[in-house]
Amino acid sequence: MSAMYNPLNENQQLALEELTKELSNEGVLWVSGYFQGLLVKEQPSKANQEATLKNAGLTILYGTHTGHSQKIAAQLADATAELGIKSNMGSMEDYKTKQLAKEENLAVIVSTHGEGEPPDMAEDFYTFITGKRVPKLPNLNYAVLALGDKSYKLFCQTGIDVDHALNKSGANELLPVATADVDYEDIAENWIKSVLEKLLAKSGNGQAQTNVNAIKAKLSAKKNYSRKNPFYAEILEKVKITGRDSGKEVYHVELSLEDSGITYQPGDSVGILANNPPNLVESILQKTGFDPGEKILFKNEEVNIQEALSNHVEITVLTREVIKKYIEEIDSQELKSLLEDDEKLESYLYGHDILDLLTDHPHEWQPEKFFQLLRALPPRLYSISSSQEAVEDEVHITVSVVKYQNKGRERQGACSTFLSEQSEMGDKIPIYIDHNPSFKLPEKEDTPIIMVGAGTGVAPYRAFLQQRESGNLKGKSWLVFGDRSFYSDFLYQVEWQKLLKKGYLEKMDVAFSRDQKKKVYVQHKLKENQEELYNWLENGASFYLCGDMKYMAKDVNKTLLEIIQAQGGISEEKAKEYIKKLKKEKRFQVDVY
Repeated sequence: MSAMYNPLNENQQLALEELTKELSNEGVLWVSGYFQGLLVKEQPSKANQEATLKNAGLTILYGTHTGHSQKIAAQLADATAELGIKSNMGSMEDYKTKQLAKEENLAVIVSTHGEGEPPDMAEDFYTFITGKRVPKLPNLNYAVLALGDKSYKLFCQTGIDVDHALNKSGANELLPVATADVDYEDIAENWIKSVLEKLLAKSGNGQAQTNVNAIKAKLSAKKNYSRKNPFYAEILEKVKITGRDSGKEVYHVELSLEDSGITYQPGDSVGILANNPPNLVESILQKTGFDPGEKILFKNEEVNIQEALSNHVEITVLTREVIKKYIEEIDSQELKSLLEDDEKLESYLYGHDILDLLTDHPHEWQPEKFFQLLRALPPRLYSISSSQEAVEDEVHITVSVVKYQNKGRERQGACSTFLSEQSEMGDKIPIYIDHNPSFKLPEKEDTPIIMVGAGTGVAPYRAFLQQRESGNLKGKSWLVFGDRSFYSDFLYQVEWQKLLKKGYLEKMDVAFSRDQKKKVYVQHKLKENQEELYNWLENGASFYLCGDMKYMAKDVNKTLLEIIQAQGGISEEKAKEYIKKLKKEKRFQVDVY
């Protein structure tokens, strides 16, 4: 590169290359932000910035289960730094609630977990802020961004409750509470922009709008591979790992990350942007009579109806929100009754799709109105089943194919059938990494780990043990795995046996529910080994749980509570405190779906 384009001297160039040669994408982004911060310090409007620092300090709190709220909080913190706004960012778990009365400006980013519950790390803060001990806060200005999933009844409930509690305490709302579905990026960016505008306006900065627009542009530009900008990864391997007698199809899929610069850690997930099943798309076209080539506007993008149904909207899953919107257009007493009965609604939503709704409650839809019913097709997330230390420029996932019969029609999961039936080795598919800071191996590498998983919930543990094998860390690992049948559903059996033989896996217990009359599940294996399990926990082990949220996770949680109560000789209340302490110490981590 000529001197005209490179202002660095030779020594500076060499130093820069040495600094950056081993940086991850995240590291590069951080260094980029650091240098941009240096530039901001040199800007001429120091008087404005000093006023901003004095008058618009901001505390940023996040409560997260999968890391999305933390990521948004970090973006807001970076943006405030670029504008010269003093900010402090931290988790709700670490925040001292007595500090709340001293705050001037507060930004809260929090997700809702399960059926309207706060994430574990936000539990204490949530209890405080919605309880009777919260003080009056007339001097506090606040803004809340609530993350959630519209497939659940109590969408964004935690954030809504926090917003209501702050308002009730006399705090001043900078912005109305913002709620975001799984497709949250645009809403988060606009929320950050609005928060910054309010803060700069408070500081008397006349350049507020210009400054914030520049920051928003940088936020968008900083994105690497993401849902909006996926990397097209080549399928290197796709192998069915269930036996011919299995009632399930599970595939091991290996993807190439060559030349992407993508990095990941065990515990992270791969997001895949799949197509909808072609037969379902065709059936909806026939049912509605839409012209597949007709153009519509969806999310500010002009696409034809065929393309929209195939790649842009969710059609394989029904949600409460879709039913609500349907009723706004079609006055159906039957649907209204359904919404009023949670049990009946849950039963109808489960296993049904958009075609069912069109069939059961016919209506002559106009294309624009119909597509307003539907949410954007969300990516499907799969726990990574490899360690980058072991497989380098690859990433592996374990995929269970969703396929079943209902009402005389075969139903298919959007992504699992996209991978199993529409994609072949050599094809390139759009992916990105969804980092999950809440499901990670212990910082102290030789900490004992107990890994409990059923079905494809075993995937991250393959990554955990590959990581340990790469670091030659033997022993102190215990895997409890459950599935239907030993002969057809023992996922990665040979690999576990090798790890046991080499000593990288110290202990393994298996529960195959259908190999005997009385069904045996992972929680039964925990109960059988409860004394040893409790001893492991008492000696500092970390406990991991991955798999089905609705049944398996609830049963394991219940069993673990009983074990701690029995083995510790303590009350149920004390046992709950014990588990709470494990979670606070990051020694009880959960990844459920």
